[in-house]
Amino acid sequence: MTTDARQIDPKHFRRVLGHFPTGVAVISGLDPEGKPAGMAIGSFTSVSLDPPLVAFLPDKSSTSWPKIAPSGKFCVNILASEQESVCRTFAVKGGDKFAEFAWTPANGTGSPRLDDVVAWIDCEVEVVHEAGDHYIVIGRVLELDVANPSLPLLFFQGGYGRFTALSLAAWEGDLQLQLASADAARPQMEALAESLDAECVASAVVGEDMVLIANAGTPRSQALPTRVGQRIPFLPPLGTAFVAWAGEPAREAWLARAPADQREALEKTLEEVRQAGFSVGRGASWHREVGSVLARSRGSLTPETAETISRLITSLPSDYESPAAAGTDRTEVQSVSVPVIGPDGNAVLVLTLMVTSKRALEAAAHDHAVRLTEAAKAVAKAITD
Repeated sequence: MTTDARQIDPKHFRRVLGHFPTGVAVISGLDPEGKPAGMAIGSFTSVSLDPPLVAFLPDKSSTSWPKIAPSGKFCVNILASEQESVCRTFAVKGGDKFAEFAWTPANGTGSPRLDDVVAWIDCEVEVVHEAGDHYIVIGRVLELDVANPSLPLLFFQGGYGRFTALSLAAWEGDLQLQLASADAARPQMEALAESLDAECVASAVVGEDMVLIANAGTPRSQALPTRVGQRIPFLPPLGTAFVAWAGEPAREAWLARAPADQREALEKTLEEVRQAGFSVGRGASWHREVGSVLARSRGSLTPETAETISRLITSLPSDYESPAAAGTDRTEVQSVSVPVIGPDGNAVLVLTLMVTSKRALEAAAHDHAVRLTEAAKAVAKAITD
């Protein structure tokens, strides 16, 4: 049974179409006076590869599109999942929408490119069609790039949110197995902590975070608290002891969270970690800074804390955890990590020895890695027997 389109209730139309999620973008341009103008839209789409065409559908009642249209140029700013405030600002009519957000002019058109967006696409208007109460604006792409390879902001059933890529589910793991592994690791960790006068911790990856699930030994410095349950974002270049032994989907998911120009260096680090059988962590000052952030938030990974720590993590060099770089004069080794390989060949846990005094682990890194590896193998055997 079909329904006459003229009889479709607009509310019902909106409710049904609301079950299809859409990405959120800001269309920006310059008005006739050269001032920036912009509008939030959820109707952006690619149209053609050859020639490269994209499109969006502004409402005919929009007050922003008439400001941009005369220039014949516009830039699409694809918003990141944490940029909901940007979207809400540009969705409101009137006011200086660019006052609180940083931007730079696009090379080709001068249209504003907002900072921290996932990607931007600079265009010139190809053609505009009328379509009911909207226009269909088709643009020819002049230049485009990925600025911040992160998850995009989505609009779904009247609200904003984000999605988690299916490949990241490879890191969800079996929490029961992870906890059982931590229990099996505890005697090994306690023995290592006592004999080496170090703190030994066990970490697991859950979704997009690395979570500390067990520790032994007490650090002499409280600058970097290691309370069980503490989380930090699972971002490159950290976590190589997990990723070096991971399957292709999970490995790709981790690499995709880094800028494209770092991929080759990160893959080299992963290979070096796998060959050596362990990874390292360097830099007392960096560890202290992260510890200070976590201490202020009492170990809770709030959005603000996660953003700060993510920025600290991504500031590290791609070879930060490479054992091949040990012995350089850049920074001293502060930790050594090895994986506990589970029945499926992936790292269930990572065991880490952390320095507990002013001395660094540089000279003893390999010896500690051997001790850790023996412990990790014992744990792996315990959880498979």
